[in-house]
Amino acid sequence: MRSRKARATAAPGRLPPSPRGILSRQARISFLLSAVLALATLALYRPVAGYLFVALDDYDYVTGNAHVHSGLAWSTFKWAFTTFAAANWHPLTWLSHALDYQLFAMNPPGHHLHSVLLHALNAVVLFLLLNWATKRMGPSLLVAALFAVHPLNVESVAWVSERKNVLSTLFFFLAIAAYAWYTRKPDWRRYLLVAGLFAAGLMAKPMVISLPFVLLLLDYWPLARIQTHENALANGMPRVEFSRLIAEKIPLLALSAGSAWITLKAQRSGMAVRSLHQFPLPIRIENAVVAYGLYLWKMLWPARLAVFYAHPASALPAWQSILSALVLIAVTVLVIAFHRKRYLAVGWFWFLGTLVPVIGLVQVGDAAMADRYAYIPLIGIFVMISFGLADLADAKDVGATWRVVPALCVLAALAFVTHLQMSYWNSDYDLWAHALAIDQTNPIAHDSIASSLLDPDTAMTANDLYSLDTEQKRMDEARKHYERALALRRELTLQNPALYLPDMASTLNNLANLDRRQNRLDEARQLYAEALKIHRQLAQQNLDTYPPELALALNNLGFLERAEKRTDDAYPHFEEALGIYRQLVRENPEAYLPGLAVTLNNLAVCEKDQNRLVLSRQHYEEALNVRRQLAQQASEDYLQDVAMTLNDLGNLDGMENRSGDERAHFEESSGIYRKLAQHDPDRYAPFLAGTLNNLGFLDKNQNRLDESRASYEEALMLYRKLAESDGKYAADVARVEGSLQELN
Repeated sequence: MRSRKARATAAPGRLPPSPRGILSRQARISFLLSAVLALATLALYRPVAGYLFVALDDYDYVTGNAHVHSGLAWSTFKWAFTTFAAANWHPLTWLSHALDYQLFAMNPPGHHLHSVLLHALNAVVLFLLLNWATKRMGPSLLVAALFAVHPLNVESVAWVSERKNVLSTLFFFLAIAAYAWYTRKPDWRRYLLVAGLFAAGLMAKPMVISLPFVLLLLDYWPLARIQTHENALANGMPRVEFSRLIAEKIPLLALSAGSAWITLKAQRSGMAVRSLHQFPLPIRIENAVVAYGLYLWKMLWPARLAVFYAHPASALPAWQSILSALVLIAVTVLVIAFHRKRYLAVGWFWFLGTLVPVIGLVQVGDAAMADRYAYIPLIGIFVMISFGLADLADAKDVGATWRVVPALCVLAALAFVTHLQMSYWNSDYDLWAHALAIDQTNPIAHDSIASSLLDPDTAMTANDLYSLDTEQKRMDEARKHYERALALRRELTLQNPALYLPDMASTLNNLANLDRRQNRLDEARQLYAEALKIHRQLAQQNLDTYPPELALALNNLGFLERAEKRTDDAYPHFEEALGIYRQLVRENPEAYLPGLAVTLNNLAVCEKDQNRLVLSRQHYEEALNVRRQLAQQASEDYLQDVAMTLNDLGNLDGMENRSGDERAHFEESSGIYRKLAQHDPDRYAPFLAGTLNNLGFLDKNQNRLDESRASYEEALMLYRKLAESDGKYAADVARVEGSLQELN
C-alpha cells in the first residue's frame, strides 16, 4: 500500500522522472548539436563542389590513374592491396577513389563532396566521443567546432588527393571509440574491433601510426585508467596496473611497426625518402623544432598558408630555433605545473606525439612542413584551449552568454579565413599564384604555375584566363616563371648540390619542352644536354641519382634530335633510356612499364629511319605487347597507345610489303580510335582520320577502289569538321581531297 507522501508527490497517471529520461534528454541535445555541427561544416565547404582537380597528385590518384578508372572491379581490389603507387601503401584510399570514379567518373564535384562529407563526419564523431568520455558537452563541442572550421584543415578537405587524411582520421576516431568501449568491459572481441579499425586507418594513411601512444594518453585522461587513489574513489573505476596498460598496446604497436616498415619500403620505391647527404641530421632536428613552433603559430594566427613550404636544407636563423625551443619548453613546464588539469598534459603530448611521423626526422619529399599534417595533431591543442577556458569560466562563474558569444565570434573569424583559403584550391593556377604571393623565392611554385599556364583546359578557370587569353601570352608568362625557377635553383645548387641538382635538371627539362613547343630547337637542345650532364654528374659524385629522370632526359633529347633528322645522334639516347627502364621495370613494373613502352616505340621509329627493319619490328612488337598488357588493366588510358603502335607497325609492314599484316594493323587501330572517338571526338577524331587515310592508301594500291573511296570519304568528313574549329587541319583536307580526285 502506497504512503500518503508517495501519493502526494506522484502526478496521476505519470511516473516520476528517471535517470533514463534524463539521459534521453542529453542524447537529444547531443543529436541536435551534432546535426548543427555537420550542417555548418557542409555549408562552409560547399564551394569546393565547383572546384577543378589539381595537377598536384590528383593525376596520380584520380585523373590519370588507370586502375582507379576501373572502379570497384576485382582487379582494382587486387591492385590496391599490392601497389606502392604514389610512393604509398594505402589500399582503402585507392578503393575510396575508385568508388568515386565509379559514381562520378571525371566530374570533380562528387570527388570533392565525398571529402567534405568525411570531414563533417569526423567533426561529429570527435564531438560525440569527447562528450561521452568527459561528460562535458560545451568544451567537447568547441573542440569539434574548431576542428571543423580551422583554416589549417582546408588542405586536407579541398584537395582530392588528401582523401587519405580525412578517411584515415575517421578510422582513427572510430578506433578510439572502440577502445573506450573495450575499457568498460575488456574482452578479446572488443579488442579485435579496436585492432581492426586501427588497421583500416593504417590502410588509409599511415599518419595514424601513433594511435597506441594516443590511447595511453587517453588512459590518463579522460578514461582515467591511470589513477591516483583520490581519482579512483571519485570515478568508481578499478585501478589498472600500468604494466597491463602497456601490454594492451603491444599488438597495436606491432601493427604500427608493420605499417612503418611497409611505408618506408613504399616511399623508397618511389624515391621519396631523402638521404643524409641532402638533409643532414642536425638540419632535420633544427627544422623539426621550428616546425613545431610554426604549427602553433599558424593555429593561433592562420595567415600565409601555402600548399608548399620549402625545406631550407640549411641552417635556419638562430632566433627561430631558440624561440621555438623556448615555447616548447615553456608549455611543457606549464602542463607539468598544472598536472591536476590532466587534459593539458594529454592535449600537449597528443600534439607533440602525433606530429612525430611527419616532423621531418625521416625526411620524405622536400617540404619543411605541411598544413595537412596538422589535421590530427591540432586536436590536442584544441582540447587544451577548450577545456582550459571552460574551467576558467567555471572558476570565475562566467554566464552562458559570455561563454557562447566569444566562442561564436572566434569560430566566425576562422570560418571567414577558411572560406578565403579554400578559394585558392579552385584551380592549379590559383593555388600556385597564392603560393607565389606568399613566397616569390619558391622555385617549385614558379615551376608549377608555369605548367598550369601550359595546360589551361584543366589547370585554369575562366577568371584565370581573363588577362591571359591567348596561347602566346600564356607561353610568354610560363617562360618567365620557368626562367625564374631555374635562376633560383642555380643559386640553391651552390649551397646544396646533393639536393638541388636533380630539381635543377627538372626545371631545365621543363624549359626545354617549352622551347621545343615554340620551335626554338637549338635552345631546347642546350637545355636538354645540360639536364643530361647534371644526371651524369650526380652519378660521378656518388650522390643520390634519379634514374627515371635520367631516362626522361635521354628520351627528350633523342626525340628532339630525331625531329631534326639527326637519327644517328638520337639512337644512342633511346638505347640508353631503354636500358634504364628495363632495370626500373624489374624493381617496379607498375610505375615504369609505360615509360618502357614509350622508349621501345621511340627506338623502333629510330631504327625504321635507319632501315634497321628487323630490330625495328622487334621493338615495335615488344612495345605493342606491353601496351596491350597495360590496356587490359585499364583500357581507357592505354588503348590510344595500342592504336598508335599498331599504326606504326602498319607503316613498317608497308615498307616490307607485308600487306596482310598492314591491313590487320590499320583495321585494328581504326577500330580502337573509332571506339575512343565516340566518347571524346575532339581528342580522337584526328587519329581516326589519319588511320582511315592509311587504309585508303593501302586499298588504292591493292586496287580495292570502293573500299579506298569509303575510307578517304570518312577521313575527309572528319578533317573538314576539325578544320571548322582549327585551321591547321586545312592541309589534311586538301591532301585527302587530292587522293579522292586521283581515284575518280
